Parts: sequence; structure tokens; C-alpha cells
Amino acid sequence: MINDIIQYSRDSWGLLPLLVIIFIIGVSVIIERYFFFARSIRSGLSLEYDLRRVAKGNVDDAHKVAQHYDATVQGELVKAAIEHKGAPEAVFERDVEETIMFQLPKLDRNLWLLDTCVTLGPLLGLLGTIVHLVEAFAVLAQSGGQNVSSVTGPIAHALVATAVGLVVAIVCVVFLNYFNKRIRLLINQMDLIKSMLVTRFSVISV
Repeated sequence: MINDIIQYSRDSWGLLPLLVIIFIIGVSVIIERYFFFARSIRSGLSLEYDLRRVAKGNVDDAHKVAQHYDATVQGELVKAAIEHKGAPEAVFERDVEETIMFQLPKLDRNLWLLDTCVTLGPLLGLLGTIVHLVEAFAVLAQSGGQNVSSVTGPIAHALVATAVGLVVAIVCVVFLNYFNKRIRLLINQMDLIKSMLVTRFSVISV
């Protein structure tokens, strides 16, 4: 088994190990982002519930909420609301939106790596296929079309490279779409929290 893997790696000019490395990078990003989004969304739902219990203008309770959710992206919105409490509604809303914008890079951190894995996987697999097919045709030309069995090895290797590239792309694209949906959910959560903070800590003009 190990000898076959080594042989595949040599025959693919190192493309197969490279695909494995890309897959490991993609899986690492998937694991890190999965737990980040699971923790963030759960904290956001809990923060929404706690914020409903904060009375209008009650800064002490808001401080407690901010401290409890200090390590979350949503907690930064509560901190910004406390800092700008009493500001006119339009100014207050802009300040909280600015905080949201600062939090956005945390949401899609490292997702560009996943996107790159989606693109590189099939391309490198295709390149590996082309390399092995060139070898197959070279062997076929040398044997004058008589030794067909000598061609099956390179073609089999070509199919392995294609399959690995597709597996990398399929796994990464599924989770990339899932994480994009999680980002939209988090942004909706922050918009809701912003509205709750506006009604509690800004001066609403009549």
C-alpha cells in the first residue's frame, strides 16, 4: 500500500502529495471555522435573549452583558453602544455599524484558503491526468500499439489524480457554502442586536 502511494507520487511528479497537502489545509480551515461559527451563533442567540431583559438606558445591565460576551463578535456591539450611549439615533446607528464592519474580517478569516482549495483541487487533478496520459501515449507509441497492457498503469494513475482533485473540491465547496450561510446568519444577528441597542441607548428623534 505504502509502496503504491510512493509510486503514485513519483509518477504524478509530486502532484498527488501536493493535493493531499491542499486537502489537509482545507480540512484544517473547515474544523477551525466550524467551531468558530457554532460558538459565535450560539453566543449571539444567547446575547439576544439577555439583551431583551436590559431596560432602556440601563447601562449597568448592559455592562454585565458586554463583560459576559467579551470574547464574541456580538459583544463588541454592546461595548460600542455603551460608549456612544445618549447619541442621536442616526449617529448612534452609524457608530454601531462601524463596529460591525470591523468585525466582518473575523467572520470570513481563512475562507480564501478554502476557496483556493476548491479551485486548485480539480486543476491539479486535471494536470496530473494530463501528465499520466502523456506517459500512456508515449508508452503506446514506443510499443507500436502492441503492448496495450503497459498503458493501463499510467491511465490508472491519471484517474487517481482526477479522483483526488475532485474529492478535495467537493468537500471544500460544501463547507464553503455552509460557512457563507453562517456568515449571513451572523450578520443578521448583528443587525438585530444593533436595532435592539438603538432603541435602548440612543436618543430617538421625533
